[in-house]
Amino acid sequence: MNKTVNINLAGTFFHIDENAYQKLQRYLEAIKRSFTDSQGRNEIIADIEARIAELFNERVQNEKQVISIKEVEEVITIMGQPEDYIVDEEIFEDEPKKEYTKSRSHRKLFRDVDNAYVGGVSAGLGHYFGIDALWIRLIWVALFFGGGTGIFVYIILWILMPAAETTSDKLAMSGKPVNITNIEEKVKEGFSNVKDSLDEVADKVKNQDYQKVGNNIKSTSRSFFDALGNIIMFFFKIFAKFIGIILMLVGASVLISLIISLLSLGVADAFHVPGMDFAEVLNSSHLPIWAVSLLTLFAVGIPFFYLFILGLKILVKNIKSLGKLANFTLLGLWITSIILLTVFAAKGAAEFAREGSTTTKTEINITNNDTIFVKMVGNDTYSKHIHRDSDFDIIYDESDNKKIYSSDVRLIVRSTKDSLASVSIEKTARGNSYQSAKERANKIEFNFALEDNQLALNSYYLTDAENKYRDQDVTVILYLPEGTTLFADDNTYSFHRNSTHYRDILDNGFEGHYLKVVQDDLICLDCPKEDSFKVNVDIKDHDSKLKINQDGIEIKDADIKIKVNEDGVLGESESIKTIIDSSGITIKSKNN
Repeated sequence: MNKTVNINLAGTFFHIDENAYQKLQRYLEAIKRSFTDSQGRNEIIADIEARIAELFNERVQNEKQVISIKEVEEVITIMGQPEDYIVDEEIFEDEPKKEYTKSRSHRKLFRDVDNAYVGGVSAGLGHYFGIDALWIRLIWVALFFGGGTGIFVYIILWILMPAAETTSDKLAMSGKPVNITNIEEKVKEGFSNVKDSLDEVADKVKNQDYQKVGNNIKSTSRSFFDALGNIIMFFFKIFAKFIGIILMLVGASVLISLIISLLSLGVADAFHVPGMDFAEVLNSSHLPIWAVSLLTLFAVGIPFFYLFILGLKILVKNIKSLGKLANFTLLGLWITSIILLTVFAAKGAAEFAREGSTTTKTEINITNNDTIFVKMVGNDTYSKHIHRDSDFDIIYDESDNKKIYSSDVRLIVRSTKDSLASVSIEKTARGNSYQSAKERANKIEFNFALEDNQLALNSYYLTDAENKYRDQDVTVILYLPEGTTLFADDNTYSFHRNSTHYRDILDNGFEGHYLKVVQDDLICLDCPKEDSFKVNVDIKDHDSKLKINQDGIEIKDADIKIKVNEDGVLGESESIKTIIDSSGITIKSKNN
């Protein structure tokens, strides 16, 4: 039985076997001895410990797992033995140098913040693909001016790509193995760059007249352009903060609205809350409402969540990234939701792709010598109103069966030369195929009845809720023999339309009157006389005028005026007035 030791390595706690701990301790001590006289010793050792902690994390499955000698040896193999690098090049100058085989490492995607113009995305992509970052930046410029799609893609990459902050990240970004040698070189490179910069500044200062330099510094510091630059930067920062606030508000408000509305819809469906029947009969995706709500939340909410995070990053510096696992999980959820919604939306649209219908024609005992009375009848259990409407409702019949109720019923009256009248019922619905649409149409329930020349037509239709709502409707065509007298009840007004498209001979406004059926028309038998006139002609030609209306015919020109109506004929000129009526002909001279 071995003891375990708790250690803190680069800020991370590990449980490690005692033997493994001793080996790791000897390894770290050897590393420290190797860099005793090295510049940046503390930074090198800190980066090495951070890399070792990262390798341990990759091998630990859970917090309680104990690191054994096996894991320590794997890490040492990757990092390399410190004694391999304790080589005094001056002493062994004449001896052949040892060659070491370096393990290859795949590049990892990071943002290169050290060479960034905006967010370091282009520089990071350049490292990853092994090309100059300039070409990446040129591609962004082309995308920015090519429809603006590049802006959205750049923002997404900025959010998803972590910044290369540690030495290990920078080495992994360049595709170099993260071992002792490369960490040492990278740290020393940084110190060398700083030293070169300091030497350059020192040389410049050394070769200058100090008083002149001081005067230049004073003059420059008070320069108008510096002051202008500071002002511009100040307003730019304010503008950036304002944009960050806007992004956060938009992202948060959309997310909250989505969560409240869609999850409420999903929960209501899962627990069968009243009112969800409408969504159920309209749902054509064959997915449960709660599943559609959840997929919509992911598809729309995830982009706005990242919009919120972007605004937060603009406002708060050094905010921690969500991490690779979270980012890729959310990306996977978003892509999966988009694909599923697209597939099921296409299936839902296909449910309305084809139209099918069934028609039944029934003769009724009405001849050309009969008078038929037509009215629409409703059912007070389902609705108190009788009016045509394309909407639908969910009701329960006398047997508590769930039904779709709609008053989308159209009435059309046409003349026929047949000896008997007939009623044609056309039921129409939609589906993903003609056959399925026809089957759904055939399941529509619609009735009519004829009793003592009283034709009662249902003002509604019913169908089982399981048939779903797919634009079902009913058209009733009443064929009446020429010579039949029709009396349409006032409640038929909204159910028919007189138009050439439907060839409906019953005109709106003639309900409540006795109408005689002639060829493709109706003649009102009890309408007021003035209502029977439908002609009103008023023609003017220079000095002449012809006027025809319900008052009769009137002709005028410069010399004569003639008027014909039910009282007779009146003719007038400048000198003579002629009257023809039931009394005979009367001619008068206006001069007498």
